[in-house]
Amino acid sequence: MLDIKWIREEPQAFDAALKRRGLEPLADAVLALDARHREIQAELQAIQTRRNESSKAIGEAKRKGEDAAGLMEEVSGLKQKMADAEETERRFGAELTELLSGIPNPPLAEIPDGPDETANVCLREHLAPTEFAFEPKEHYELGEALGFLDFEAAAKLSGSRFVVMRGQIARLHRALAQFMIDLHTTEHGYEEVAPPLLVRDHVLYGTGQLPKFEEDQFRTTSDHWLIPTAEVPLTNLVAGEILEAEALPLRVTALTPCFRSEAGSAGRDTRGMLRQHQFEKVEMVSIAKPEESLQELERMVGCAEEVLKRLGLPYRVMVLSAGDIGFGAAKTYDVEVWLPGQKAYREISSCSNCGDFQARRMKARYRPTGEKGTRFVHSLNGSGVAVGRCLIAVMENYQQGNGTIVVPEVLRPYMGGLEIIGDHG
Repeated sequence: MLDIKWIREEPQAFDAALKRRGLEPLADAVLALDARHREIQAELQAIQTRRNESSKAIGEAKRKGEDAAGLMEEVSGLKQKMADAEETERRFGAELTELLSGIPNPPLAEIPDGPDETANVCLREHLAPTEFAFEPKEHYELGEALGFLDFEAAAKLSGSRFVVMRGQIARLHRALAQFMIDLHTTEHGYEEVAPPLLVRDHVLYGTGQLPKFEEDQFRTTSDHWLIPTAEVPLTNLVAGEILEAEALPLRVTALTPCFRSEAGSAGRDTRGMLRQHQFEKVEMVSIAKPEESLQELERMVGCAEEVLKRLGLPYRVMVLSAGDIGFGAAKTYDVEVWLPGQKAYREISSCSNCGDFQARRMKARYRPTGEKGTRFVHSLNGSGVAVGRCLIAVMENYQQGNGTIVVPEVLRPYMGGLEIIGDHG
C-alpha cells in the first residue's frame, strides 16, 4: 500500500514510477477520489460539530425554561444527515482503499529500466555451465527412466502439474529440503517457524496477493486460502505489531508446501516439475529497519547463493528491471541455476525488498530508539531455495551417461551415505 501523502505531494513522481512499470498515469484519478473523500470527511466533521453545539443549546434552553422544540428538530435532522454522510464517507473511503490496493510498489531508482525480463542485468556468475561428453537429458526423462518420477500417477490422482516422486528421488528431494533448512537455521541466523498452510483473507491482503491476484490462489470452502509461499504467514507474524528497534532485524525461515493455480501460465513449462500447482520451498523473511533493508537484501541473496555453492551448481544472479519486478517489490534479485537439459538458466530463488509497502497494509511498525513515535518496518522475502527446482538442477547437473545421478557430497549424510541414484550394480 502506498502512502497517500506521498501521492498528494509528489504526483509526478508517482506517475513516473508507474511508467517505469509500464503502467498508465493514475495520480489524477487517485487525487480526485482522495479530494472527494476528504471533502466528505470535512462535511461530516462540520455536521458533528453543529450537532454537538445544538445538543448543548438544547440543554441550556431547558435549564432556562425556554422552548427547545426548534433545536430538537434540528438535531433530529442532523442525526439523519450525519448517518447519510457517514455512509458516503465509508463508500468513498472503500473506493480509495480499493484503488490504492491495486497499485504496485514504486521501483527503487537504482534498478534498471526496461519493459520485462529482457532488461534484467546479470551481476555475477558462479561456475561455468556443466559440460558433458554426451547429450544431457531433462529431469523428467531421467526420473521416468529410473522409475522415480511418475507424472501419469499424479495425473490420475490430481490432474496436470503434479508429480509423484518415489524411492531414491523422493529421498533426494527430502534431503535437499532438510539440508537447506539446516543451513539457514544453524549458520545463517534464521529462526525456524512451522506456520499454518491455510490463512484468512487479511493475511493474503497484507502481503499483496489480494485483491489483485485472487485468481492465482487456491481457496477452500471454509474461506481459507492455501498459501502460495511461506512469505505470506511469516511476514504477517508482525502484522499489527509495534516492535522494539533492538529486535530488528527479525529473521525467520520455513520449509512448507506451496500452492499456486498458475492461472496465467497456460502452455508454459507443461513438461516435468518446473511449474506445478504444489511444490515445496524454503522461504526466508526478514523484518528490518528502513536504513538497513538494502544491506539485508544483499545478505539474503548471499544466503540463497550459499545453498547452490555447497551443492556445486552453476548459477548467476540477476537484478530485475522495473518492468519485471513483482507487485510488492521495490528491488529484486533472481538467482538462476543452470539446467543442462534445457541448456538455459532458470529462476530458483527470488529475493525482494518490499520497503514499507507490505508494512502499511499490515500496520507493522517499530519504535526507533530514543524517539516517541513509530515508523513502518521494511519487509524482505526470498527463496532459500525452491526445493523442486533444486532437485531438477541436481538431477540434470549430476547426471551420468548411463542415466544414473551422482549425489552431491553435501547431501550424502542425508541420504544414508548413498553416492549414486539408480545404480543397481
